Amino acid sequence: MRELLVEAGSTVDVGTPIIRVGDDPADPGAVGAQNGAVQRQEEGSEEETREKPLVGYGEKASATQRRKRRRPAAASAAVAPPAAPPSPPAQAPAPAREASAPLNGGSARALAKPPVRKLAKDLGVDLRSVTATGPGGLVTREDVQRHAAPPTEVPAPPAPESGEPEPTPEAPVADFAAREERIPVKGVRRHTAAAMVSSAFTAPHVTEFLQVDVTKTMRTVRKLRERPEFADVKVSPLLLVAKALLTAVRHHPRVNASWDEEAQEIVVKHYVNLGIAAATDRGLVVPNIKDAGAKPLPEFARALQELTETAREGRTTPAAMSGGTITVTNVGVFGVDAGTPIINPGEGAILAFGQIRDMPWVHKGKLKVRKVTTLSLSFDHRMIDGELGSEVLRDIGAMLEDPEMTALAWG
Repeated sequence: MRELLVEAGSTVDVGTPIIRVGDDPADPGAVGAQNGAVQRQEEGSEEETREKPLVGYGEKASATQRRKRRRPAAASAAVAPPAAPPSPPAQAPAPAREASAPLNGGSARALAKPPVRKLAKDLGVDLRSVTATGPGGLVTREDVQRHAAPPTEVPAPPAPESGEPEPTPEAPVADFAAREERIPVKGVRRHTAAAMVSSAFTAPHVTEFLQVDVTKTMRTVRKLRERPEFADVKVSPLLLVAKALLTAVRHHPRVNASWDEEAQEIVVKHYVNLGIAAATDRGLVVPNIKDAGAKPLPEFARALQELTETAREGRTTPAAMSGGTITVTNVGVFGVDAGTPIINPGEGAILAFGQIRDMPWVHKGKLKVRKVTTLSLSFDHRMIDGELGSEVLRDIGAMLEDPEMTALAWG
Protein backbone atom coordinates (compact mmCIF):
# COMPACT_ATOMS: atom_id res chain seq x y z
CA MET A 1 0.00 0.00 0.00
CA ARG A 2 1.36 3.36 -1.02
CA GLU A 3 -1.18 5.74 0.56
CA LEU A 4 -4.28 5.66 2.81
CA LEU A 5 -6.79 8.07 1.27
CA VAL A 6 -9.45 7.89 4.04
CA GLU A 7 -8.89 7.87 7.75
CA ALA A 8 -9.67 4.66 9.55
CA GLY A 9 -13.23 4.46 10.92
CA SER A 10 -14.65 6.94 8.40
CA THR A 11 -17.85 6.22 6.44
CA VAL A 12 -17.70 6.96 2.70
CA ASP A 13 -19.96 6.42 -0.32
CA VAL A 14 -19.65 3.34 -2.45
CA GLY A 15 -16.99 3.78 -5.14
CA THR A 16 -14.90 6.29 -3.19
CA PRO A 17 -11.14 5.44 -3.40
CA ILE A 18 -9.84 4.60 0.04
CA ILE A 19 -6.23 3.46 -0.68
CA ARG A 20 -3.59 3.70 -3.37
CA VAL A 21 -1.55 0.50 -3.83
CA GLY A 22 1.75 -0.14 -5.60
CA ASP A 23 2.12 -2.03 -8.86
CA ASP A 24 5.60 -3.51 -8.24
CA PRO A 25 5.31 -7.28 -8.90
CA ALA A 26 8.49 -7.83 -6.88
CA ASP A 27 6.65 -6.70 -3.77
CA PRO A 28 4.53 -9.69 -2.72
CA GLY A 29 2.83 -7.63 -0.05
CA ALA A 30 1.76 -5.06 -2.58
CA VAL A 31 0.55 -7.71 -4.97
CA GLY A 32 -1.40 -9.37 -2.18
CA ALA A 33 -2.88 -6.09 -1.12
CA GLN A 34 -3.80 -5.30 -4.69
CA ASN A 35 -5.43 -8.68 -5.15
CA GLY A 36 -7.25 -8.19 -1.86
CA ALA A 37 -8.46 -4.77 -3.00
CA VAL A 38 -9.70 -6.18 -6.30
CA GLN A 39 -11.47 -8.99 -4.46
CA ARG A 40 -13.09 -6.55 -2.00
CA GLN A 41 -14.13 -4.32 -4.89
CA GLU A 42 -15.86 -7.23 -6.61
CA GLU A 43 -17.55 -8.21 -3.38
CA GLY A 44 -18.60 -4.60 -2.81
CA SER A 45 -20.06 -4.32 -6.31
CA GLU A 46 -21.94 -7.56 -5.80
CA GLU A 47 -23.33 -6.46 -2.42
CA GLU A 48 -24.12 -2.97 -3.77
CA THR A 49 -26.24 -4.56 -6.47
CA ARG A 50 -28.02 -6.74 -3.93
CA GLU A 51 -28.63 -3.97 -1.40
CA LYS A 52 -29.52 -1.16 -3.86
CA PRO A 53 -32.56 0.70 -2.46
CA LEU A 54 -35.89 0.63 -4.28
CA VAL A 55 -36.78 3.61 -6.43
CA GLY A 56 -38.58 6.22 -4.37
CA TYR A 57 -37.24 5.10 -0.98
CA GLY A 58 -34.10 7.23 -1.03
CA GLU A 59 -30.54 6.20 -0.13
CA LYS A 60 -30.26 3.61 2.60
CA ALA A 61 -28.40 4.89 5.61
CA SER A 62 -26.44 1.63 5.93
CA ALA A 63 -25.51 1.33 2.25
CA THR A 64 -21.79 1.78 2.98
CA GLN A 65 -21.70 -0.47 6.04
CA ARG A 66 -21.71 -3.86 4.38
CA ARG A 67 -21.67 -7.11 6.23
CA LYS A 68 -18.61 -9.27 5.53
CA ARG A 69 -19.31 -12.40 3.59
CA ARG A 70 -18.29 -15.61 5.27
CA ARG A 71 -16.31 -17.72 2.87
CA PRO A 72 -16.22 -21.54 3.30
CA ALA A 73 -13.06 -23.11 4.68
CA ALA A 74 -10.52 -24.50 2.23
CA ALA A 75 -10.84 -27.99 3.72
CA SER A 76 -14.58 -28.13 3.14
CA ALA A 77 -14.10 -26.92 -0.43
CA ALA A 78 -12.23 -30.11 -1.25
CA VAL A 79 -15.14 -32.33 -0.28
CA ALA A 80 -17.70 -32.60 -3.06
CA PRO A 81 -21.24 -31.86 -1.84
CA PRO A 82 -23.95 -34.48 -2.42
CA ALA A 83 -25.96 -34.18 -5.59
CA ALA A 84 -28.94 -31.91 -5.06
CA PRO A 85 -32.35 -32.56 -6.65
CA PRO A 86 -33.13 -30.44 -9.70
CA SER A 87 -34.43 -27.04 -8.64
CA PRO A 88 -37.64 -25.61 -10.10
CA PRO A 89 -37.30 -22.98 -12.81
CA ALA A 90 -36.39 -19.57 -11.47
CA GLN A 91 -39.23 -17.06 -11.19
CA ALA A 92 -38.95 -13.66 -12.78
CA PRO A 93 -37.97 -10.97 -10.29
CA ALA A 94 -40.78 -8.70 -9.03
CA PRO A 95 -40.92 -5.38 -10.83
CA ALA A 96 -39.53 -2.41 -8.97
CA ARG A 97 -42.00 -0.15 -7.20
CA GLU A 98 -42.97 2.89 -9.27
CA ALA A 99 -41.83 6.28 -8.12
CA SER A 100 -45.43 7.50 -7.71
CA ALA A 101 -46.41 4.75 -5.29
CA PRO A 102 -47.09 6.17 -1.81
CA LEU A 103 -44.97 5.03 1.13
CA ASN A 104 -47.94 4.42 3.40
CA GLY A 105 -49.05 1.33 1.54
CA GLY A 106 -52.09 3.00 -0.13
CA SER A 107 -52.97 3.06 -3.81
CA ALA A 108 -51.49 5.51 -6.30
CA ARG A 109 -52.67 9.15 -6.22
CA ALA A 110 -55.21 9.92 -8.95
CA LEU A 111 -54.39 12.55 -11.57
CA ALA A 112 -56.85 15.45 -11.43
CA LYS A 113 -56.86 19.23 -11.63
CA PRO A 114 -57.55 21.28 -8.46
CA PRO A 115 -61.15 22.21 -9.44
CA VAL A 116 -61.91 18.54 -10.05
CA ARG A 117 -60.40 17.61 -6.68
CA LYS A 118 -62.58 20.21 -4.96
CA LEU A 119 -65.67 18.87 -6.74
CA ALA A 120 -64.80 15.34 -5.64
CA LYS A 121 -64.33 16.53 -2.06
CA ASP A 122 -67.69 18.34 -2.07
CA LEU A 123 -69.44 15.24 -3.44
CA GLY A 124 -67.62 12.86 -1.10
CA VAL A 125 -66.00 10.96 -3.96
CA ASP A 126 -62.65 9.15 -3.61
CA LEU A 127 -60.74 10.04 -6.78
CA ARG A 128 -58.87 6.74 -6.62
CA SER A 129 -62.13 4.89 -7.24
CA VAL A 130 -63.13 7.00 -10.28
CA THR A 131 -62.60 5.67 -13.79
CA ALA A 132 -60.53 8.28 -15.62
CA THR A 133 -61.33 9.12 -19.23
CA GLY A 134 -59.12 12.18 -19.68
CA PRO A 135 -55.82 12.27 -21.56
CA GLY A 136 -52.98 10.48 -19.78
CA GLY A 137 -55.31 8.97 -17.18
CA LEU A 138 -56.60 12.39 -16.02
CA VAL A 139 -59.83 12.37 -13.99
CA THR A 140 -62.26 14.91 -15.49
CA ARG A 141 -65.23 16.74 -13.98
CA GLU A 142 -67.58 14.50 -15.95
CA ASP A 143 -65.88 11.41 -14.53
CA VAL A 144 -66.52 12.61 -10.97
CA GLN A 145 -70.13 13.55 -11.70
CA ARG A 146 -70.74 10.23 -13.40
CA HIS A 147 -69.28 8.38 -10.42
CA ALA A 148 -71.31 10.40 -7.89
CA ALA A 149 -74.62 10.23 -9.75
CA PRO A 150 -77.24 7.95 -8.24
CA PRO A 151 -78.14 5.00 -10.39
CA THR A 152 -80.96 5.71 -12.79
CA GLU A 153 -83.94 3.50 -12.30
CA VAL A 154 -84.54 1.35 -15.34
CA PRO A 155 -87.86 -0.43 -15.81
CA ALA A 156 -87.59 -4.14 -15.31
CA PRO A 157 -87.48 -6.08 -18.61
CA PRO A 158 -90.31 -8.48 -19.35
CA ALA A 159 -89.85 -11.97 -18.01
CA PRO A 160 -88.33 -14.28 -20.66
CA GLU A 161 -90.39 -17.07 -22.00
CA SER A 162 -89.56 -20.58 -20.98
CA GLY A 163 -86.47 -21.87 -22.68
CA GLU A 164 -85.06 -18.42 -23.47
CA PRO A 165 -81.94 -17.18 -21.66
CA GLU A 166 -82.40 -14.21 -19.35
CA PRO A 167 -81.03 -10.97 -20.86
CA THR A 168 -78.01 -9.37 -19.18
CA PRO A 169 -79.06 -6.06 -17.53
CA GLU A 170 -77.31 -2.98 -18.87
CA ALA A 171 -75.74 -0.45 -16.53
CA PRO A 172 -77.77 2.81 -16.30
CA VAL A 173 -76.19 5.89 -17.83
CA ALA A 174 -76.85 9.29 -16.23
CA ASP A 175 -77.63 12.17 -18.58
CA PHE A 176 -75.87 15.13 -16.96
CA ALA A 177 -76.59 17.52 -19.83
CA ALA A 178 -80.32 17.26 -19.08
CA ARG A 179 -79.81 18.20 -15.42
CA GLU A 180 -78.25 21.61 -16.09
CA GLU A 181 -79.08 24.56 -18.29
CA ARG A 182 -76.73 27.31 -19.40
CA ILE A 183 -78.19 30.64 -20.50
CA PRO A 184 -75.84 33.00 -22.36
CA VAL A 185 -75.74 36.46 -20.80
CA LYS A 186 -76.22 38.79 -23.72
CA GLY A 187 -78.49 41.49 -25.13
CA VAL A 188 -80.90 43.08 -22.68
CA ARG A 189 -79.91 40.88 -19.75
CA ARG A 190 -76.22 41.65 -20.20
CA HIS A 191 -76.92 45.40 -20.41
CA THR A 192 -79.18 45.29 -17.34
CA ALA A 193 -76.64 43.32 -15.30
CA ALA A 194 -73.86 45.78 -16.10
CA ALA A 195 -76.08 48.78 -15.30
CA MET A 196 -77.23 47.35 -11.97
CA VAL A 197 -73.68 46.52 -10.87
CA SER A 198 -72.51 50.01 -11.84
CA SER A 199 -75.37 51.65 -9.95
CA ALA A 200 -75.08 49.48 -6.83
CA PHE A 201 -71.36 50.16 -6.42
CA THR A 202 -71.42 53.83 -7.47
CA ALA A 203 -74.44 55.44 -5.80
CA PRO A 204 -74.74 55.07 -1.98
CA HIS A 205 -78.20 53.55 -1.64
CA VAL A 206 -80.60 54.26 1.22
CA THR A 207 -83.98 52.49 1.40
CA GLU A 208 -86.93 53.52 3.57
CA PHE A 209 -90.20 51.62 4.09
CA LEU A 210 -93.77 52.69 4.83
CA GLN A 211 -96.90 50.58 5.34
CA VAL A 212 -100.00 52.24 3.92
CA ASP A 213 -103.74 51.60 4.19
CA VAL A 214 -104.82 51.65 0.52
CA THR A 215 -108.43 50.66 1.02
CA LYS A 216 -109.65 53.96 -0.48
CA THR A 217 -107.18 53.61 -3.35
CA MET A 218 -108.76 50.28 -4.29
CA ARG A 219 -112.20 51.91 -4.23
CA THR A 220 -110.94 54.68 -6.51
CA VAL A 221 -109.58 52.09 -8.94
CA ARG A 222 -113.02 50.51 -9.19
CA LYS A 223 -114.68 53.90 -9.74
CA LEU A 224 -112.22 54.86 -12.51
CA ARG A 225 -112.91 51.59 -14.36
CA GLU A 226 -116.56 52.64 -14.61
CA ARG A 227 -115.85 56.07 -16.10
CA PRO A 228 -116.02 56.50 -19.91
CA GLU A 229 -112.57 58.17 -20.06
CA PHE A 230 -111.00 54.87 -19.03
CA ALA A 231 -113.23 52.52 -21.00
CA ASP A 232 -110.44 51.39 -23.37
CA VAL A 233 -107.58 51.20 -20.88
CA LYS A 234 -106.64 49.00 -17.95
CA VAL A 235 -106.88 50.77 -14.62
CA SER A 236 -104.74 49.16 -11.92
CA PRO A 237 -103.29 50.21 -8.55
CA LEU A 238 -99.99 50.86 -10.39
CA LEU A 239 -101.66 53.75 -12.19
CA LEU A 240 -102.50 55.54 -8.94
CA VAL A 241 -99.13 54.74 -7.31
CA ALA A 242 -97.31 56.19 -10.34
CA LYS A 243 -99.57 59.25 -10.29
CA ALA A 244 -98.84 59.77 -6.57
CA LEU A 245 -95.11 59.64 -7.31
CA LEU A 246 -95.47 62.22 -10.08
CA THR A 247 -97.36 64.52 -7.73
CA ALA A 248 -94.71 64.12 -5.01
CA VAL A 249 -91.98 64.97 -7.54
CA ARG A 250 -93.83 68.17 -8.43
CA HIS A 251 -93.79 69.20 -4.77
CA HIS A 252 -90.21 67.95 -4.12
CA PRO A 253 -88.34 68.53 -7.40
CA ARG A 254 -84.88 67.74 -5.97
CA VAL A 255 -85.79 64.06 -5.74
CA ASN A 256 -85.96 64.07 -9.55
CA ALA A 257 -82.24 64.63 -10.08
CA SER A 258 -78.99 63.02 -11.19
CA TRP A 259 -75.34 63.19 -10.11
CA ASP A 260 -72.76 64.59 -12.54
CA GLU A 261 -69.50 63.05 -11.38
CA GLU A 262 -67.27 64.87 -13.87
CA ALA A 263 -68.65 68.32 -13.09
CA GLN A 264 -69.35 67.50 -9.44
CA GLU A 265 -72.88 68.91 -9.72
CA ILE A 266 -76.41 67.82 -8.88
CA VAL A 267 -78.64 68.15 -11.94
CA VAL A 268 -82.29 68.75 -11.01
CA LYS A 269 -84.72 67.81 -13.82
CA HIS A 270 -87.82 69.99 -14.19
CA TYR A 271 -89.47 67.34 -16.32
CA VAL A 272 -90.28 63.74 -15.44
CA ASN A 273 -89.52 60.79 -17.71
CA LEU A 274 -91.10 58.15 -15.51
CA GLY A 275 -89.46 54.73 -15.80
CA ILE A 276 -91.63 51.62 -15.37
CA ALA A 277 -89.66 48.46 -14.52
CA ALA A 278 -91.07 45.55 -16.53
CA ALA A 279 -90.10 41.88 -16.33
CA THR A 280 -89.88 40.24 -19.78
CA ASP A 281 -88.61 36.99 -21.25
CA ARG A 282 -85.43 38.83 -22.25
CA GLY A 283 -84.88 40.17 -18.73
CA LEU A 284 -85.72 43.35 -16.84
CA VAL A 285 -86.27 46.43 -18.97
CA VAL A 286 -87.06 49.96 -17.77
CA PRO A 287 -88.70 52.00 -20.52
CA ASN A 288 -89.97 55.42 -19.55
CA ILE A 289 -92.92 57.65 -20.35
CA LYS A 290 -91.61 60.95 -21.67
CA ASP A 291 -92.95 64.06 -19.89
CA ALA A 292 -95.20 61.86 -17.76
CA GLY A 293 -95.84 64.65 -15.25
CA ALA A 294 -97.49 66.84 -17.88
CA LYS A 295 -100.07 64.24 -19.01
CA PRO A 296 -103.66 64.14 -17.70
CA LEU A 297 -104.59 60.91 -15.91
CA PRO A 298 -106.48 59.27 -18.85
CA GLU A 299 -103.64 60.02 -21.28
CA PHE A 300 -101.10 58.85 -18.75
CA ALA A 301 -103.07 55.62 -18.26
CA ARG A 302 -102.97 54.89 -22.02
CA ALA A 303 -99.24 55.62 -22.19
CA LEU A 304 -98.64 53.30 -19.25
CA GLN A 305 -100.65 50.49 -20.84
CA GLU A 306 -98.90 50.86 -24.20
CA LEU A 307 -95.49 50.89 -22.53
CA THR A 308 -96.08 47.68 -20.56
CA GLU A 309 -97.58 45.82 -23.53
CA THR A 310 -94.69 46.82 -25.79
CA ALA A 311 -92.16 45.67 -23.18
CA ARG A 312 -93.79 42.26 -22.70
CA GLU A 313 -93.87 41.72 -26.45
CA GLY A 314 -90.15 42.47 -26.67
CA ARG A 315 -90.60 45.55 -28.89
CA THR A 316 -89.10 48.16 -26.56
CA THR A 317 -86.67 50.40 -28.42
CA PRO A 318 -83.39 51.76 -26.99
CA ALA A 319 -84.83 55.28 -27.23
CA ALA A 320 -87.71 54.29 -24.95
CA MET A 321 -85.22 53.13 -22.29
CA SER A 322 -83.00 56.20 -22.36
CA GLY A 323 -83.38 59.51 -20.56
CA GLY A 324 -85.31 58.28 -17.52
CA THR A 325 -85.35 60.53 -14.44
CA ILE A 326 -87.13 58.45 -11.75
CA THR A 327 -88.62 54.94 -11.69
CA VAL A 328 -91.45 52.96 -10.13
CA THR A 329 -91.52 49.15 -9.90
CA ASN A 330 -94.36 46.86 -8.87
CA VAL A 331 -92.97 43.87 -6.95
CA GLY A 332 -96.40 43.06 -5.55
CA VAL A 333 -97.40 41.24 -8.75
CA PHE A 334 -94.85 38.57 -7.75
CA GLY A 335 -96.40 38.09 -4.31
CA VAL A 336 -93.72 40.11 -2.53
CA ASP A 337 -94.43 42.52 0.34
CA ALA A 338 -91.38 44.77 0.00
CA GLY A 339 -87.84 45.04 -1.35
CA THR A 340 -84.78 47.25 -1.65
CA PRO A 341 -84.76 48.23 -5.33
CA ILE A 342 -81.55 49.34 -7.06
CA ILE A 343 -81.64 52.83 -8.55
CA ASN A 344 -81.67 52.94 -12.33
CA PRO A 345 -78.34 54.42 -13.56
CA GLY A 346 -78.51 58.18 -14.11
CA GLU A 347 -81.43 58.64 -11.73
CA GLY A 348 -81.78 59.63 -8.10
CA ALA A 349 -84.59 57.44 -6.73
CA ILE A 350 -86.82 54.43 -7.35
CA LEU A 351 -90.15 53.56 -5.70
CA ALA A 352 -91.33 49.97 -5.17
CA PHE A 353 -94.69 48.87 -3.83
CA GLY A 354 -95.56 45.40 -2.67
CA GLN A 355 -98.63 43.23 -2.83
CA ILE A 356 -101.90 44.55 -1.44
CA ARG A 357 -103.13 42.28 1.33
CA ASP A 358 -106.00 42.10 3.82
CA MET A 359 -104.49 42.94 7.20
CA PRO A 360 -105.76 43.95 10.66
CA TRP A 361 -105.49 47.74 10.90
CA VAL A 362 -106.58 50.35 13.39
CA HIS A 363 -109.02 52.59 11.51
CA LYS A 364 -110.86 55.40 13.29
CA GLY A 365 -109.95 53.92 16.66
CA LYS A 366 -111.20 50.42 15.85
CA LEU A 367 -109.42 47.29 14.67
CA LYS A 368 -110.62 46.41 11.20
CA VAL A 369 -109.50 44.40 8.17
CA ARG A 370 -108.08 46.83 5.62
CA LYS A 371 -106.20 46.72 2.30
CA VAL A 372 -102.54 47.34 3.17
CA THR A 373 -99.37 47.58 1.10
CA THR A 374 -95.71 48.44 1.79
CA LEU A 375 -93.85 51.19 -0.07
CA SER A 376 -90.05 51.14 -0.46
CA LEU A 377 -88.11 54.17 -1.63
CA SER A 378 -84.41 53.80 -2.52
CA PHE A 379 -82.51 57.03 -3.16
CA ASP A 380 -78.97 58.26 -3.82
CA HIS A 381 -77.73 59.62 -0.51
CA ARG A 382 -75.19 61.89 -2.23
CA MET A 383 -77.95 64.26 -3.34
CA ILE A 384 -81.07 63.15 -1.45
CA ASP A 385 -80.73 63.18 2.33
CA GLY A 386 -82.92 61.33 4.80
CA GLU A 387 -85.24 64.27 5.37
CA LEU A 388 -86.08 64.76 1.71
CA GLY A 389 -86.45 61.03 1.09
CA SER A 390 -88.76 60.66 4.09
CA GLU A 391 -90.93 63.60 3.01
CA VAL A 392 -91.38 62.15 -0.46
CA LEU A 393 -92.30 58.71 0.89
CA ARG A 394 -94.68 60.19 3.46
CA ASP A 395 -96.51 62.29 0.84
CA ILE A 396 -96.90 59.32 -1.52
CA GLY A 397 -98.37 57.30 1.35
CA ALA A 398 -100.80 60.09 2.24
CA MET A 399 -102.05 60.31 -1.35
CA LEU A 400 -102.65 56.55 -1.49
CA GLU A 401 -104.51 56.57 1.82
CA ASP A 402 -107.01 59.13 0.46
CA PRO A 403 -106.40 59.74 -3.28
CA GLU A 404 -109.59 61.72 -3.93
CA MET A 405 -109.01 64.25 -1.16
CA THR A 406 -105.33 64.58 -2.03
CA ALA A 407 -106.17 65.20 -5.67
CA LEU A 408 -108.51 68.00 -4.68
CA ALA A 409 -105.97 69.55 -2.31
CA TRP A 410 -102.87 69.21 -4.47
CA GLY A 411 -104.43 69.41 -7.91
